[in-house]
Amino acid sequence: MDRFPPTIIVVHPKERRWKCMMEPLRGRPGFVFWRFPRLGPQPLDNYVQLGLNAPPLTRQDADKGLLILDGTWRLVERMAPAFAHVPRRSLPQCRTAYPRSSKLFEDPEEGLATIEALYLAYRILGRDTRGLLDGYRWARQFLDRNRELWEQLAMDETS
Repeated sequence: MDRFPPTIIVVHPKERRWKCMMEPLRGRPGFVFWRFPRLGPQPLDNYVQLGLNAPPLTRQDADKGLLILDGTWRLVERMAPAFAHVPRRSLPQCRTAYPRSSKLFEDPEEGLATIEALYLAYRILGRDTRGLLDGYRWARQFLDRNRELWEQLAMDETS
């Protein structure tokens, strides 16, 4: 049995399932998917959500569930007010491998693909990351671009 609640991924209805990089996790133990604006039955009182400009996610959050809003940055901004009561945590700087192509607006400099953010959060929390990136087309590039970060996190785990 896990020592923490399941990870809840809230997907915006405009997010296309065939394009969603989180889709391979659907049905996997430890993951629950909600379709915004409908909320599931899980209480969020022992959860933190990933976001920008927030206190950092640390090992001290390891017993908490993760709430992740999935969609474009603009769609996530629209979902965020519904979860304002859930404490936010930020991730350390990490380089995305996801090729961005928006011609309408700029993504945040520190923005990651949702699956990348999940992987990084799981590494920080000391959770099992096996198979998380299996369905991610740019997994190898993501891992390679952030090799120093993974080494630092591994050192932090042993100290």
